[in-house]
Amino acid sequence: MAIIVNLDVMLAKRKMSMNELSAEVGITLANLSILKNNKGKAIRFTTLDAICRVLDCQPGAILEYKED
Repeated sequence: MAIIVNLDVMLAKRKMSMNELSAEVGITLANLSILKNNKGKAIRFTTLDAICRVLDCQPGAILEYKED
């Protein structure tokens, strides 16, 4: 897949754990793990909005396009 999710990078920059993000965003730890490990097929804008709000970042800081 050409879209890479850099959630782990932003979590490290913000010194936040997956458990903390899960609680703040209101998404299960399992679903966050799917995103973090680039196994997800889609992400809702509301979820992306909540993650960006909590991590104080832009969507481009989390999502990256790479050509195969």
